[in-house]
This record gives sequence, C-alpha cells and structure tokens, in this order.
Amino acid sequence: MIETTHGRIAYTDSGGGGTAVLLIHGNSACKEVFDRQVESPLATRYRLIALDLPGHGQSQDATDPMQTYSFAGYGDTVVQLAAQLRLRNPIVVGWSLGGHIAIELLRTDLDPRGILLTGTPPVGAADLEQGFLPHPHMALTGKREFTEADIAAYAAETTTTAPPWLEAAVRRTDGRAREYMLQTAMAANAPNQRLQIEATSVPTAVVTGTDEPFVNNDYLDGVAWGNLWERRVHRIDGCGHAPFLEQPAVFNPLLDRFIASLSTS
Repeated sequence: MIETTHGRIAYTDSGGGGTAVLLIHGNSACKEVFDRQVESPLATRYRLIALDLPGHGQSQDATDPMQTYSFAGYGDTVVQLAAQLRLRNPIVVGWSLGGHIAIELLRTDLDPRGILLTGTPPVGAADLEQGFLPHPHMALTGKREFTEADIAAYAAETTTTAPPWLEAAVRRTDGRAREYMLQTAMAANAPNQRLQIEATSVPTAVVTGTDEPFVNNDYLDGVAWGNLWERRVHRIDGCGHAPFLEQPAVFNPLLDRFIASLSTS
C-alpha cells in the first residue's frame, strides 16, 4: 500500500529492470485485469506497475470523494504513487476510464514518455455522442447503487471473457466513484480530451477490438491524433472492450513493440 492524499492505494510491481509502465484499469474494475501482462514475460523485461484506483479493488475509498472521483483526482493519485515509487517518465497504459486518466496525465508533471489507450475515445462535451455507441451498459456507467443484476450485467458486458473476480470487483466498487466521475466528466468546464490528444507530441498508441461494444471505432479514425504511434489505430480481430484481457497473445506483442520503440528513442 502507498499513502496518498486520496487514500491508501494498493498496487503490484513486477520489479523488472526496464522501462516503467503504469497500468490503469477501467470503471468498477481492478488491477487484476492486467494479470495477463503482469504474469507474462513483459514483467521481467519491463517494470509493470498496476494499481487499484481509489474506491476500487483493495484500495481505500476516497477520503474526499468529490475531489478524488474524477479524471483529475485519479490523475493526481497516479502522480503521487509514481513520485513515491520514483518513476521517471513512465509509459502509461489506460483502459476505458484508465485511458481518460492517461490523457489527463498529459497535463501533469508526470511527463509520460508515451501513452497507450484502449477502450477510450478522447472526447469533449460536443463529441460524447459520436465517441460512444448507444448501449444499455452506458446507463450503468454513472449509477451509484447497483443491484445484483446490475453487477452481473456490468461485469459480463465489460469483456467477452469476464473472469469470476471481475464481478467481485464491480460489487466492491464505491458507487460514488461511478456517480461523481461521470458528473465531472460531463460538466461544462470539463477539459476537452479530444483537443488535448490532438495537440500533444507525446507518442500515443491506440488499440481497439473490432467488436468493441461501447466505443465508436469510426470516431477513433476521425481524430487528428497529435502523435499517433505507427500512424494508425490498431484493431484486434474478434475481441471487444478489453483486448489485453481477451486477446493477450495479440495485445502483448503490440505493447512490447510500443514500449521498446520508446525505450530506444
């Protein structure tokens, strides 16, 4: 555990000797979604660090929920964790909500050397309907109180290969984390992440599943990425919202190549 102003944060650290890579999970999930990376050969080649966001997994609920449960609050949590772990210019991998946090980190002194987004459309208020696909799941994104049916549906819809512990992670999540995060993300003064990502010079890898149920892949193609890695959005056939979990045999080599390209630049 690491103490932050947002609460105690649980994390795993592979201890590899290479480039540091922060892995940030999605809404109502936990760090274990990245087990297929942390338990792969990547974990010895690089230093992979996965954390539970406040209100998620084994981390403490936020000490100040209104301040913490937002892109900015989560981003500050990551900055504090990285400082205590003495990480310099890490690569950030963000899934879904984690991808929005990765974009937020571009505005901080974390100074990531690169970010990889998956399941994350960079949107501003005007782009919300274009960036996301209509889906019943989206109604649960900001819902505070979940029924058992909501828990089962959220876990099952998040990934095509939902492991049993994912449902437990959804059940454990502080419902205020969903509610406040969505409120702040949709506020009139919320940062426009599309403009941020179009203006950045930080290398940005984008990976999506061809069967992505929530993100509009055509929208991703229309973003004028500031520095799109390999000049294309990488599509992985036959998987949905969580390519790293559903198709690690395809995703991990992509991640390896991205990290290696930045480790030698």
